[in-house]
Amino acid sequence: MRRRFELIVFDWDGTLADSTGLIVAGMQRAIGALGLEPRADESIRALIGIGFREALAELYPEHDAAELEAALMALRRRAGGDGQQHAPLYPGVRPMLGRLHGHGYRLAVATGKSRAGLESALSRHRGLGRRFLATRTADETAAKPDPRMLHELLAHSGVPPQRALMVGDTDYDMHMAEAAGIPAVAVAGGAHPVERLAASPAREVLSSIGEFAAWLDTAELERTQAE
Repeated sequence: MRRRFELIVFDWDGTLADSTGLIVAGMQRAIGALGLEPRADESIRALIGIGFREALAELYPEHDAAELEAALMALRRRAGGDGQQHAPLYPGVRPMLGRLHGHGYRLAVATGKSRAGLESALSRHRGLGRRFLATRTADETAAKPDPRMLHELLAHSGVPPQRALMVGDTDYDMHMAEAAGIPAVAVAGGAHPVERLAASPAREVLSSIGEFAAWLDTAELERTQAE
């Protein structure tokens, strides 16, 4: 049986890792430490998923985003990191990835994290990195919703867009996938609320990542029955 999907690309924060709260808290600590104008938690949460510099430009358009990014990164280094690397995986994520990998799916990550941030997170979850054929981060390619990181993952894997699938928790993920010609599934419970995901180009909005494996099985079965 030929599968409908060959390559499954996952976002990291809010999709595989329960890190949204840690990101917001870490950003609030940095805002306070640098004496920046306060921003609401909701404003920070809404920007999770795009690149760090792009998020800073949205939060503080009155500041130079590159200079602000440098100041925040220096603060993180002095503090020994921002704690995001300690974010746990959502329940069932590790066995789900193992099952998908064992069934022959090629897996990848497309994240708004930096390369250093992703590698730190993967090192915490020992052995998980071996499940992924390739990963792309916002600081080594274009940030979401630009489709460049998906184009690079498709080229690396040799999989055509219609046989790939994007899974993420933000409408940035969904719009990135749409721009790359890749179908996408949204998972709630991360950075963006269900209403925002429902208004995105997602073909389905799941209540959690825990529902994804069953959804995928159904999608593959529907293909088989249609042939």
